[in-house]
This record gives sequence, C-alpha cells and structure tokens, in this order.
Amino acid sequence: MNRIEERLSQLKKENKKALITYVTAGLPSIEKTIELVKAQEEAGIDVIELGIPFSDPVADGPVIQDASYRSIQNGTNLKMVFEAMTELRKTSQVPIVFMMYYNTILHYGVKEFVEKCIDTGVDGLIVPDLPFEEQGEIRQYLDGQDALIQIQLVSPVSKQRVPMILENARGFVYCVSQMGVTGKGANFHKDIRNYLSEVKAVSKIPVMMGFGIRSAADVEPLRDIIDGAIVGSAFIKLMDANDFDANVAKEYVAKFKKELN
Repeated sequence: MNRIEERLSQLKKENKKALITYVTAGLPSIEKTIELVKAQEEAGIDVIELGIPFSDPVADGPVIQDASYRSIQNGTNLKMVFEAMTELRKTSQVPIVFMMYYNTILHYGVKEFVEKCIDTGVDGLIVPDLPFEEQGEIRQYLDGQDALIQIQLVSPVSKQRVPMILENARGFVYCVSQMGVTGKGANFHKDIRNYLSEVKAVSKIPVMMGFGIRSAADVEPLRDIIDGAIVGSAFIKLMDANDFDANVAKEYVAKFKKELN
C-alpha cells in the first residue's frame, strides 16, 4: 500500500470519513503552497489534491480555471512543483495526488514523469481528460509498483462502464456528483443517491464524492454511502477571500473533519 491506501485503510478501521481538498500549486506562490499543505496536514487532512496549472483545464469551472491561470502567470511550471514536493517530503507524509491534464505529462515524457513522481513522493494521479480506454500508455509504467497509483473517475452517466473502470482500480474512486465542470455548488445529479449506491456496490476501494461540495452538511444526506468528500472550488474561494491564510485553512479542515465524523 502507498500513503493514500494506508490512510484510507486506517480511516476504515476507525469508521471515519475522509476529507480531500484541492490546492492549486503555485497560487499565490510555491512557498505558500508548501505552507498550506503543511497547515492542512496539521489539521488532520487525509489527502491533498495538488492541481498542476494548465492553460486549458476542461474539467474545471471558473474558480479553478482562474486559479490555474493566475498560477501560470506567476511562472509556475511542473519542474517547480516537483521541487516543492522534494521540499515537502523532508518533513511531510500527507498523501498527495497530482490533479492534472495529460498534455502536461506527454510534454514531460510519460516514463520520465512517472519516475519523477515516484522520486519526489507523489502518491497518486488524477487525469480527468484521459479516458479509461486511453490509459494504456501511462499504465505500462504504473503497473507493478505501489508508490504511484492512478485514481479513476466515474460520473452519473458511467453506469455501464463502472465495473470495467473499477476492476483493477487503486486508492479511491472519484465520483463526480454532477454533470459539467467543477464549482457549481451542491446541485447534485437528480439520481445522485442511486448512482453512488451502484458505484459502492461494485467498488472494492473507498468511494469519494466531489464537485460542488462546500461543507460537511452538503454530503450529510449521503454519508451512509460515501467514504469521504472532495472539496475544490470552495476551498480555493475561501483561500482567495482570506489572502491564503494558513490558519484559515487549518480551521476549515478541522471543522469539516469534525462535522463529517
């Protein structure tokens, strides 16, 4: 097991739910990103999604698109994020997942990218624009090792594909709660309960719900099904409104975790 699987396994033993937050790497700076990751770790965060800025983030709504754009304007690139990971791993063992688009991986070199992730302590990858059928190129370098795993996504229209997608899935399954892009608020799919129940029935790994979640109250009606919640746009908006204050991040994570469990 890697860090993600170890953390989620421990939560299952304790009968607790997981909280995952999204942080845009390099916003407002790489140094601040490191500070925010460490602050959340102190507050008890379970997994952190580290968003790699990209010029055309097709799965993301306006909040994360803007955050990505501003980070790019700051000069953030993948090399800088890997350097930040090296720095973080000197003191931090929080599970970290890169959320990114496949063009960035291709540009770096798929084999070289996977090796660099493992070297710097990245635990997982979420690549929303890489369909299951097109994952062969990266899978050849991921299979057979535990350090770096790919997180699979499913959506409310994935019903026929869910068993195939999850057959050999690792870490957790990312359940998109609504159609469209991120950050639209808690306007979950009309069949959200049935959809999540169907995923839960076939999944051997924890089921996480993301898109539109702002607070523990948003997922309370589904708490009996899901294993955790993923917060992206709402966390970025909170940080923006509070000048990326690490103490505000800690308070939010601690409060959400308490209410979730």
